[in-house]
Amino acid sequence: MTNVKINDMTLHVENLTKDIIQKDDKEVLLISFEFQVKSEDYHEITTLLYKNDFQVEIPDEKLDFHAVIYNYSTSITNLYEENNVGEFRLKLIENV
Repeated sequence: MTNVKINDMTLHVENLTKDIIQKDDKEVLLISFEFQVKSEDYHEITTLLYKNDFQVEIPDEKLDFHAVIYNYSTSITNLYEENNVGEFRLKLIENV
């Protein structure tokens, strides 16, 4: 498991991948990962994601960059119900 800090929130993520892709004639970083969200954390997580303006830090990789959402999905849509846990899949692209 790897820690990814998005703004002031640290997520414990799995399956972290990093790619370099072309965007507007520039090479930018694209990361993707999965993380578990409990019903009691759902509001805080979705509020963070709706901002779509992130400072991302991955200490283990010595990465620190500005990013926006490239793609995201969830395994469950009723996380407002108590004791549910869903898997979020998130792709963030470097915003240069």
